[in-house]
Amino acid sequence: MSEYLEFIDLLSIRKLTENKLYCLLEHFKTPQAIREARPHHLESLVGKDIAHQICSLKKDDSIKRQYDLIEKLNITILPYYDPDYPQWLTSIDHFPPVLFVRGCIKPDDEVSIAVIGTRGATVYGKGIAENFAAEFVKAGVTIVSGLARGIDTAAHRSALKQNGRTIAVLGCGIDRCYPPENRQLMNDIIQSGAVISEFAIGTPPLAQHFPKRNRIISGLSKAIVAIEAKEKSGVMNTINWALQQNKDIYAIPGNIYSKASRGTNRLIKDGAIPVTSADEVLASLHIEYAQLEQTSREMEFTDQEKLIWEVLSFEPTYLDVLSEKINISTGTILNILLGLEMKGLVKQLPGMMFVKKSKQS
Repeated sequence: MSEYLEFIDLLSIRKLTENKLYCLLEHFKTPQAIREARPHHLESLVGKDIAHQICSLKKDDSIKRQYDLIEKLNITILPYYDPDYPQWLTSIDHFPPVLFVRGCIKPDDEVSIAVIGTRGATVYGKGIAENFAAEFVKAGVTIVSGLARGIDTAAHRSALKQNGRTIAVLGCGIDRCYPPENRQLMNDIIQSGAVISEFAIGTPPLAQHFPKRNRIISGLSKAIVAIEAKEKSGVMNTINWALQQNKDIYAIPGNIYSKASRGTNRLIKDGAIPVTSADEVLASLHIEYAQLEQTSREMEFTDQEKLIWEVLSFEPTYLDVLSEKINISTGTILNILLGLEMKGLVKQLPGMMFVKKSKQS
């Protein structure tokens, strides 16, 4: 963690975008190496202005207060190369190079669905959010949403009520709660899920931050379920990100006279999949992954089997990539993978690629 505190300093530079920070990390590998780099090396990557700001960074009182909050609130700083960073998020464009996390993101959270909707939700919409989230959790799915009023709040609360996992993505610093009345909900999520943000500690919930955070909501999820939305809203922004990320989009049909349903009804006209039950979504996505993970937890793995299993995902991974990640020879990994395949947990694809296996595989 101590080396990661350097990110606090770097993120205090406002013009240092996530793309530029990623570029620096790819080149220098660590935040400390970035801080120690010569100005002309930095300039070639991020320009003279930002290079100068990096070289002149000092730990003022503001940064020291952020250090204190890291410890007080038990905040974890996760750069994209950390093993605990949700690796499936790195498959999207413009993924956040650094996440601030309270709580814990688990490998099982890869099987997740975003449940989103308007802040001004109707009783009908909140009821559907609660029902869908509950059914998803029963199938072992993690609920992802944005902690906003209305649909988001209903989905998070329903997941917690079912003792399931849920992840809230913030449009402000992780030390803040927005809306403020969801403070207890936020604390409950931290205890049995995760609250995450890409924004520096202390960042206020400004309007321009929420469209940006929406790419993370869709990026973390296998699919999006839009329950209620106005035609111009944050929900529609999340849908646009999801389309760019090739995610499945489901929408709940609503009252044609209700402003809260105009956006979702428009989505259906534009090609979103209309659904009236959570089972339809689960069946469409072939959600047996959660059952597979439960089966894997009940089995006794060797240390090497467990290591490989935790690195594998439901997206194809090359054998040599596995070898690089866990520093085990390809021959040894191949023998272990074949053993996992015989147990029905892994499937080999052409080109020496492997995936966790679902019942539909």
